[in-house]
Amino acid sequence: MLTFKKYFKSKKILITGHTGFKGSWLTLWCYLLGAKVFGISNNITSNPSHFLKLSLQNKVKNFNCDIRNLKKVKKIFTKVQPDFIFHLAAQSLVKKSYDNPEETFTSNTVGTLNILESFLQIKKRCHAVIITSDKSYKNLEIKRGYKENDLLGGDDPYSGSKGAAEIILNSYFKSLVSKRKNLSLTISRAGNVIGGGDWSKDRIIPDCVKSWTKNRNAIIRNPNSTRPWQHVLEVIRGYLHSAIMGKRNSKKINGEAFNFGPSNYQNRSVIQLVKLMKKNWNLVSWKIKKEKNNKKESKLLKLNSNKSKHLLYWEPILKFNESVKLTADWYKLYYSKKTNVFNISKQQILNYDKKINVHFKKRKLGIF
Repeated sequence: MLTFKKYFKSKKILITGHTGFKGSWLTLWCYLLGAKVFGISNNITSNPSHFLKLSLQNKVKNFNCDIRNLKKVKKIFTKVQPDFIFHLAAQSLVKKSYDNPEETFTSNTVGTLNILESFLQIKKRCHAVIITSDKSYKNLEIKRGYKENDLLGGDDPYSGSKGAAEIILNSYFKSLVSKRKNLSLTISRAGNVIGGGDWSKDRIIPDCVKSWTKNRNAIIRNPNSTRPWQHVLEVIRGYLHSAIMGKRNSKKINGEAFNFGPSNYQNRSVIQLVKLMKKNWNLVSWKIKKEKNNKKESKLLKLNSNKSKHLLYWEPILKFNESVKLTADWYKLYYSKKTNVFNISKQQILNYDKKINVHFKKRKLGIF
């Protein structure tokens, strides 16, 4: 039995942005746990699509809806009456935020506001996990790792929109949500996520894979930028921990924000990530190309996840090289066409679940 099955089996789980990269992995995991999954999304975010390759459209209840449409979102929340909500829907690309700042700000602020307003329609006991970003922090290029009470903000449109969403979250929680005995929420901030099934534009792993499968050079924009790289399953496990502990210990963690990032010693630069991918991939090459523009992008990002460790019993269990190998293995299996995507992703979840059990036993954590 999967580790978290007793908490989510037969529960109604509503996921916004379920067709995206992280959303599709979370949807699959919840489906395997035996949950009744409902998804809200207004489009398929990439081609190919991990969500479609998994055939999840045939396994969960899908609502085609733009989260900026309050009337529709309210109607869905009222109808579903979920036990858990995971809000991932967002415009999540930094480069795109420069090209379309209006969409970025409205999706990430008005969209979040509408989710919170609709959350108030829930009559049963429900916990919401609201996913923002490590880029919510005002990046001062500090080395110690950002803590949850550090200054929020951002200079680029994406970071600014996420910082603004956090202000909305804080206000709504303190003035409205905290007064509802049946409702609770936590906020999740994660670092740069890698893993199979990501075909988003202007992301280093998808860009490399797309190029290498066509025997082309991958274009590397910021080789020395450091990021808190971590595998998608590590982050999603953080969301699941947050949901479980939010239900079990809502008085202590209700309204709290939590970082989910790798150990500080595992932070790596873009070029280090690419070189390690090369060890798991045959005949690859790349070209460094410095962009001639004034678009600001952070060079150094680190997260301090001690709060998640102490209150949610979450900590990373994969080493950097394991995360990269898992990612490379997924794409190699996909392009080999020897097995279908559902089996590839399901098996990675099952193998990762075994690591979770081993980790809990070593740490003597019997809570799950």
